[in-house]
Amino acid sequence: MTIDDIITAPPTPGELFDAQAAFKSPGPFELEIGCGKGGFLLRRAREHGDIRFLGIEWANKYFRFAADRMARWRMDNVRIMRTDARQFVIHHLAPLSVAVLHVYHPDPWPKKRHHKRRLFQADFVSAACRALTPGGRWAIQTDHTEYFEWIKQQMAQACGLEPMDFDDPRFGIIDSSAATNFEVKYRRQDRPIYQLAYRKRPVHDDDSPTGG
Repeated sequence: MTIDDIITAPPTPGELFDAQAAFKSPGPFELEIGCGKGGFLLRRAREHGDIRFLGIEWANKYFRFAADRMARWRMDNVRIMRTDARQFVIHHLAPLSVAVLHVYHPDPWPKKRHHKRRLFQADFVSAACRALTPGGRWAIQTDHTEYFEWIKQQMAQACGLEPMDFDDPRFGIIDSSAATNFEVKYRRQDRPIYQLAYRKRPVHDDDSPTGG
């Protein structure tokens, strides 16, 4: 397996990401935004060969590192993409297509004039909720106090989500840790780590409006 087998090109304008075409076998689809060097993604993919994983990373050096890492481990159930994650989620994710969404340590853009560049904006949150499958999970982690408050405000406006425990080994979180490269580094520096997790409420027949 080579790095070219792992790297997948971003969708073209107006095109939806086709998880069935990107992978050689069917299965649930998980997305990690900001996969960095791919530490979390590799561990999760090794434990769950039946799940298809896409890692998005914008920083080219990390993108190449993660893709090479997956190729060396021959992780056929992983693909790595270099693209703008916000635009990908808003314009290229099909509704009800993502079983689990992982977002760990997104860039906080701390300066006020840069807040518009933050990943967590109303349109991104709405699009991500739309892409989650019923019962799907969205896990979020950051080390930035002010950005954590910003994220909580954005998520409070989301429709159809309910809080759930962040610590859940079924989703790769053990002892309240995703053990990403950034998290390991920041814990060594005694930085606080803030975590959130949500579940998309299933749609039940009795939730549908009825006429009379």
